[in-house]
Amino acid sequence: MAKLYFRYGAMNCGKTTLLLQVAHNYEERDQWIILFKPLIDTKGGDNVESRLGAKRKVDHLLSKEDKITPYLDPNDLPSAIIVDEAQFLTKAQVDELFVITKELDIPVLTYGLRNDFLLNTFEGASRLLALADDIEELKTICRCGKKATQNMRFLDGKPVFEGDSVLIDGTSKITYESVCGKCYLEKSGKIKARGRI
Repeated sequence: MAKLYFRYGAMNCGKTTLLLQVAHNYEERDQWIILFKPLIDTKGGDNVESRLGAKRKVDHLLSKEDKITPYLDPNDLPSAIIVDEAQFLTKAQVDELFVITKELDIPVLTYGLRNDFLLNTFEGASRLLALADDIEELKTICRCGKKATQNMRFLDGKPVFEGDSVLIDGTSKITYESVCGKCYLEKSGKIKARGRI
């Protein structure tokens, strides 16, 4: 029976690089995949792009209203379905992917963030954490050297702790940095800073 996979981590942990490697591995073995990306993620347009520069055109951009099964030909099913920026999926889309793994026996590999810059779980990530058969945290480090688990938003180089949950980096003066929980709380003023970042 196929599984629903969720690979998550803070920004810059290599999610998209790993996704591109997985897609390459399938195709190198003469298997084919369908690659999806939520339409809300405007970075890269109709490509998935890793910060290392590798990129690939997606097969389908998903709006919040889109269902996934209409993109599947019952007479020619893919070897796998891969989804980038899966945190932006809706609950219904994640539910549908879960059903696809069980009913059509197609593995679904999703990659994304767990939570936003306000420490709130994204809808898609929350549902994936509830349903995924296999969950893996991809790791990166904070400037202080500890494991980064949060995404801090910056506007003109200054941390911000209010605003819309979704604001794609590179589309304005907004940037993000992966930080550990302690550094996040220090920058937000919720705990005293102890001489780090």
